[in-house]
Order: sequence, then structure tokens, then C-alpha cells
Amino acid sequence: MSKVEPRAARLRRHTRVRAKVKGATSRPRLCVFRSLNHIYAQVIDDSLGHTLTHASTLDPEIKGEAIGKVKTGKAGLVGYLVAKRALGKGITQVVFDRGGYKYHGRVKALAEAAREVGLKF
Repeated sequence: MSKVEPRAARLRRHTRVRAKVKGATSRPRLCVFRSLNHIYAQVIDDSLGHTLTHASTLDPEIKGEAIGKVKTGKAGLVGYLVAKRALGKGITQVVFDRGGYKYHGRVKALAEAAREVGLKF
């Protein structure tokens, strides 16, 4: 019996999700990537293949605020920032791409923070 690598399983789930989730000009895709210490979010227009806006825990705007917070709190800051930037560019609706991760913890915190700012999923 062979053991499935967690990264390979996540990539397989991500591929399955990406077959169904497409970002268009009218409704781009909010894509989440979670590493061990950081979280990244991008708003992508798949029809053009362009990233419209992005945010991460490494952004100077939230790096100072993130000091001393748990990773879930940092993810909320990233969700707030990416939603604020998207609304600034006139993007009000997005398709949420959780990247093959379970919808809980940091991914959920990012999504809920983006919703609070006014981004519609």
C-alpha cells in the first residue's frame, strides 16, 4: 500500500476544482495559496491570463499589523487587503478558488474578511 503525498493530493484536488472554476472579466477568480508561514491571494482574470491585484502577509501595508498575530489573524488581514484593492479597481464579484485546501482555518478567515469588506462570492 503506497502513501499519498499531501502536496500531490492537494494539487490533484486543485486541478479538479480548476476544471470547474473559471475567472472571467466580469467575475474574476480569487485564488488562495497557503504556505507554512504565509498566505497569498490573487484576483485573476483567466480570459486574459492576468493578475488584476494581489495581497500577502509579506505586503508592507500589513506586515507591521501582522506582528504578534496568529496565522488565522494574518489571513484575515490579507483578505481585507485583497478585497480593498479589488474594490478599488471596480471588482465587486469574484469566484473563490480555495486552491485545493479545505475551507476552514486560514482559508476561511481570508474569505470571510474579504466578504466583510464587500466582495461578493
